[in-house]
Amino acid sequence: MRARTVAYLLVAVLVGYLALAGWRGVALLADADGDPVTLLLGLAVLVFPVVGGGLVWRELTFGWQTQALAADLERRGALPPDDVARTASGRPDRTAAQEAFARAHAAAQDCPGDPACWYRLALAYDDLGDRRQARASMRQALRVWRDGEATGPAAGSADPERP
Repeated sequence: MRARTVAYLLVAVLVGYLALAGWRGVALLADADGDPVTLLLGLAVLVFPVVGGGLVWRELTFGWQTQALAADLERRGALPPDDVARTASGRPDRTAAQEAFARAHAAAQDCPGDPACWYRLALAYDDLGDRRQARASMRQALRVWRDGEATGPAAGSADPERP
């Protein structure tokens, strides 16, 4: 099964769960009869679906925006290649990943207005296993892309030395 199908299936299950939790929260509020503990429990149960739904929406939006950025970079010919050497298991070779990270980090510093540089830096962080920094770099790539401040390869310049 493809990852996207699994994600949509899990979101559907979560939406069902959140709806059930919200229904139980409303039921608790209806049965509270002035009891402060039941009232607070009902309110707390209602907060979880709202927070959970917001978090799921945030993650889905991030994924859709990242996919749109990748499609735009590919259309412009600025999508960074996946050229990091891999081990037999398919994981990035640590030394090669560190070298690619050094190049990507330098490029992101040299061209902070280029979403392709930030995208490559996000991939380099991911190859190193630093998901938190990878997501932060991808968010920066999305900000630069949305703001339209692209310069360098993503804007049409053909500099083959840029990662």
